Amino acid sequence: MTPLNKQARLAGFLYLLLAMVGPLRLIYIPTTLFASDHPAETAANIAAHETLFRWGMFGDLFIGSILIFVVLALYRLLKPSGPTLAVVMMIFGGLLPSAIYFINTANDAAALVLVRGAPFLDTFSQAQRESLAMLFLRLHREVITAAETLWGLWLVPLAILVWRCGFLPRVLSVWLVLNALAYIAQSFAGFVMPQYSESLDAICFPLQLGEVAFMLWLLVFGARRYILMERKNA
Repeated sequence: MTPLNKQARLAGFLYLLLAMVGPLRLIYIPTTLFASDHPAETAANIAAHETLFRWGMFGDLFIGSILIFVVLALYRLLKPSGPTLAVVMMIFGGLLPSAIYFINTANDAAALVLVRGAPFLDTFSQAQRESLAMLFLRLHREVITAAETLWGLWLVPLAILVWRCGFLPRVLSVWLVLNALAYIAQSFAGFVMPQYSESLDAICFPLQLGEVAFMLWLLVFGARRYILMERKNA
């Protein structure tokens, strides 16, 4: 196994860790614990499953940390194909989203404090605390909607680098661009046309499998095409 192939597989493995933890707070916890427009029910669910909710908070912190290593691994792998693009990829795909994950955890922490209650919150009624907790959960969701723009933007330089590198199939590059457009469209709709968000999610889902395909290729095949070219030239 060549050093390049090892780098590709390492990037795929780190990407897999990100993909395994990401759905916990993004999908599983909201669908399991949150009741839309029902603050009392949502608060009761969080109180009854506090450990799960706390795991969601830790999951965001884990993602914010591992994301740096994922993008750094991709930077090392693809830098020869375009150093400037690789830096842009790191900024939009690593530094900024990582900071957002850490900051956004504060919204969940605030919601949990309100649900648990504390002496300094006695001036608020229980209904008021529950409504405020729902507010912070909604803020968490809105921050994620904003972050989707970054999730899309970083895939553009990544796609260009994949196209140029010569050791990854170019079809992945095309799929990554479509994946980028899907994220940006969802972020735009979330703020400008929220009434179309659910319909757009169904349309965008197949496009968002581009990252999954890219991750699996790195993990399973690595820099396979590059290796085949080396053997042929040898």
